[in-house]
Amino acid sequence: MERFIENLIYSSRWLLAPIYLGLSLGLLALSVKFFQELIHLLPNILTVTENDLVLLLLSLIDMTLVGGLLVMVMFAGYENFVSKLDIDENKEKLAWLGTIDSGSLKNKVAAAIVAISSIHLLRVFMDAENVANDKLMWYVIIHLTFVLSAFVMGYLDNVSQKAKKH
Repeated sequence: MERFIENLIYSSRWLLAPIYLGLSLGLLALSVKFFQELIHLLPNILTVTENDLVLLLLSLIDMTLVGGLLVMVMFAGYENFVSKLDIDENKEKLAWLGTIDSGSLKNKVAAAIVAISSIHLLRVFMDAENVANDKLMWYVIIHLTFVLSAFVMGYLDNVSQKAKKH
């Protein structure tokens, strides 16, 4: 009975596979929005203000970072929790595949969230005259919370890595 339960629990990891596949649909939706923004920009490229152009470009960078985050979570999460990716020998393989453990993935996700938050905060600051001071304060507090969380997670990971070596 114990062996059956353990095998069932171990096999249940495959329930994550459709979730990772769902993230790829999220990546497709993000790609559609990215190009939708570009298509909206092109007819107005000569009349758009520099500030509006920078805000749009920051928005595109933000979407790009989220897309990279999705890919990293999909691939590393699948490899860590479901199964190794079986890539054909004649196909290009990403150099980092198989090298990110769950702790590293957690830290990379935290760093990506800080980067995304930074870009969002920069977008808010570029339009600061139209944002209430209390909202600006909350944006900064939330961003600093992300920064502190990422720092603490990295620090704790570093401490646990050192503890494993000793």
